[in-house]
Amino acid sequence: MRITNSAGAALPAVLVSLAPCVVAVSGGVDSLLLAVVAGRTLGQDVIMAHAAGPSVPPEDSARVGETAAAEGWNLRLVTAGEMDDPNYVNNPVDRCFYCKSNLYGVLGGLAATAFAGRAATVVSGANADDLSDYRPGMEAAKRFGVRHPMLEAGMAKADVRAVARELGLPFADIPASPCLSSRIFTGTPVTAARLAAVAAAEARIRRETGFSLVRCRVEGCAMRVELAPDVLADAALLAAVAPVIAALNRDIPNQCPDITGVSLDPRGYQRGRAFTRT
Repeated sequence: MRITNSAGAALPAVLVSLAPCVVAVSGGVDSLLLAVVAGRTLGQDVIMAHAAGPSVPPEDSARVGETAAAEGWNLRLVTAGEMDDPNYVNNPVDRCFYCKSNLYGVLGGLAATAFAGRAATVVSGANADDLSDYRPGMEAAKRFGVRHPMLEAGMAKADVRAVARELGLPFADIPASPCLSSRIFTGTPVTAARLAAVAAAEARIRRETGFSLVRCRVEGCAMRVELAPDVLADAALLAAVAPVIAALNRDIPNQCPDITGVSLDPRGYQRGRAFTRT
């Protein structure tokens, strides 16, 4: 496989050096690209693993299944069990550490047994942009010996998307898709009901308005809808979303009694707003 992107060109060789591999595939562009390149490069020496839990957007799990079918992956669906971990459910500032620790523990067990006694490496789709943010999940990866081939190849997010476009992959330009738990404010417990309410609300807003950037954040008993600044500045677009939010304000409390109201956040979308570091 030929990749002309200067950083991406090194990725196949990095993967060969780590084979056999278990790829953690979340369903976002980063892990999907890593899995595609690994599958095309390593053949039988790679397994893709996807944890389809309550915090994973349903469309991400669907995208993993579609790509697996198209690429002929050896795909394993696993249960990470993070919802059984009170350290995760309580939603502390380092929640991601506990989430990834649960996941990497399961994938490490898979790696130890999946290749007939051959030592295997668990790999993730982290890239250079992930080093500029607080990422407790990276500490979990370090503790479990997880490697980051795209980071080792020197790839940033722009390189990931460029390589995905070069390979003609349909997910090259999908919006960022962090886990649904990132919508729950630090200190508000993560529950399956809250996560399902977030997924349902975001999907409904996208479906009924066509907006691509939608975040429904939950803090305590309140759900606030964040939209792109250009939407907030357009009276016609706001008029289109108003009845959807009104409907959600009726329906979401019935789905999740812990959420008593839904409103539009006048501040608009801000990355990582639900994360409060104290």
